[in-house]
Amino acid sequence: MASAIKPRGGAPIVTTLRRFLFAGLVVLTTSAALGLMIWALQAGGFDGLDVLLVLCFAMTLPWTVIGFWNAVIGLLIMRFSADPARAVCPLLAAADDSSPIDSSTALLSCIRNEDAVLVARNLDRMIDELVGAGVAAHFKVYVLSDSTWPEVIAAEEERIGWLTDRWRGVIEVVYRRRAENPGFKAGNVRDFCARWGAAHEFMVVLDADSLMSAETLLRMVRTLQSQPQLGILQTLMVGLPSDSAFARPFQFGMRLGMKSYSLGAAWWQGDAGPYWGHNALIRLRPFIDHCELPRITGEGPLSGWVLSHDQLEAAWMRRAGYQVRVMPTEGGSWEEHPPTLLEFIRRDLRWCQGNMQYLRLGRKALAGLHPVSRWQLRFAVMMFLASPAWLLLMLVGLLRFGNGDADLVYLSAPVLALFVLVMGMVFAPKLATLTDTLSRRAGRQRFGGGMWLILGSLTEVLFSTLLAPIMAIAHSLFLFGLVFGRAVVWGPQRRVTHGVQPLEAMRRLWPQTLFGVFAVLWLVLFASPGGLLLSPFVVGALLAVPIAVSSASPTLGRLVTKRGLWRTPDEIEPAPLVRAVKPHLVAATRQPSGAPSAALPEPLTETAD
Repeated sequence: MASAIKPRGGAPIVTTLRRFLFAGLVVLTTSAALGLMIWALQAGGFDGLDVLLVLCFAMTLPWTVIGFWNAVIGLLIMRFSADPARAVCPLLAAADDSSPIDSSTALLSCIRNEDAVLVARNLDRMIDELVGAGVAAHFKVYVLSDSTWPEVIAAEEERIGWLTDRWRGVIEVVYRRRAENPGFKAGNVRDFCARWGAAHEFMVVLDADSLMSAETLLRMVRTLQSQPQLGILQTLMVGLPSDSAFARPFQFGMRLGMKSYSLGAAWWQGDAGPYWGHNALIRLRPFIDHCELPRITGEGPLSGWVLSHDQLEAAWMRRAGYQVRVMPTEGGSWEEHPPTLLEFIRRDLRWCQGNMQYLRLGRKALAGLHPVSRWQLRFAVMMFLASPAWLLLMLVGLLRFGNGDADLVYLSAPVLALFVLVMGMVFAPKLATLTDTLSRRAGRQRFGGGMWLILGSLTEVLFSTLLAPIMAIAHSLFLFGLVFGRAVVWGPQRRVTHGVQPLEAMRRLWPQTLFGVFAVLWLVLFASPGGLLLSPFVVGALLAVPIAVSSASPTLGRLVTKRGLWRTPDEIEPAPLVRAVKPHLVAATRQPSGAPSAALPEPLTETAD
């Protein structure tokens, strides 16, 4: 295998200037917001609670301000660039490139106690497209299992055996199960590298729910073939169409916010971009040589194997001299979003614990990191630390309503201006993409028309506003529990639509409910017009249980799907792969000539009451 040529020079001057400009904008905006808040709070006399408010507000700002400027830059790129993706990722192969594939790529499906039928179905569709493109000889599939449940292991052996026999002589499928799973997913990939890594130039890491088109895979492979300095190329992942009333607004909002945010981020991150753990193409030799994760020493939940491996692997790949970039194009790379609020929280808490482990990394692990990589690790930590800061900000704000002078502060022009500014920055990524999409006839049609796009956007904003306090409380309690040794249990994500019982929701969400009851009672007793600024954020906590139960209802999910609310382009103009795996959720169309020649049995369960 030929070794890639590592660039030893620094970033191009243009990229360096972009980073300084972006940092300046973030610092100035953050300073202006903090200054505006301090000015507003002085109207009622500046005391200890005001200092606490300012400190909490400062902790919540970084992600908000960065998201705002990413969105602004992304919008400008969308409006004024003929090819936004290549404008921010100039190394990207042209979409119509037909250069020969002369490398070997491993497709790794990393699973643990997952639905084996879903895994086999997705891999079968991907293999079929690669065969149709005439490149199957350059790919090999590895199903890497860490499963421990006997019934799941039996299902894996049966379904992956079926997949192996189906494509025997066309593309090789290897199934390997570890009896133990040291290192979790990262250890699973590391085991592959030790056994088979030398046989391939590249690998694509897939989750159980991952789906990638042959067109996207080949564009990525051609990009890495032609750019030996590129170590990781990460795709933008969009949600597969869902009939979950929880997943639909979430993936609709992600689809809107992701485009402008990702383009703006790629503009200044350049060659020190992120890796999100799956649906990415990785150059194997430098990954094997430079990206092995340490086991964090010590005791407690932040020690042991690293859960959030992807950020570190990206940072170390860049430290080794290889570029890490995002391929900011929509389509061709999909994943499933959690179908219920409880599953969504469980996934987030695993990320939370993994990101907090970065605080325990030693000097050796952090030495020599690219400055952008170092800041990405810090922001990964701040993303979750902002939740208790935001929650404390709300609590202190509520307590201030016991003061007769509260309205003097909260209804003052500076506070109202600050409120509008912060809300504008929070929703900027979605507003930016919405603005660009509404301005183009083709863009509106991709979401079912302008009316449906606007209706979906308004209801999604309401949904995300109600969700914010629920998630902030969940993060805050979990971070508090980490101090006392509480940790997440490494388990599979439940991916099919299913109902949530009220008692189960109350058992998991009683802290949010209690907070909501306290906040609403406090507002009722002490409310004045200024309390309206906080009311949207406390209602979500109060309604946590009804939201969890209703949004998980399969009946409601089928209803909003049938009515077309929160439709995404993958339902209006479905790609062949999406049409194949979600036929009941996308527009009825004639199967193209390249459709799979044989069908798998239906998934275990797509909807369960």
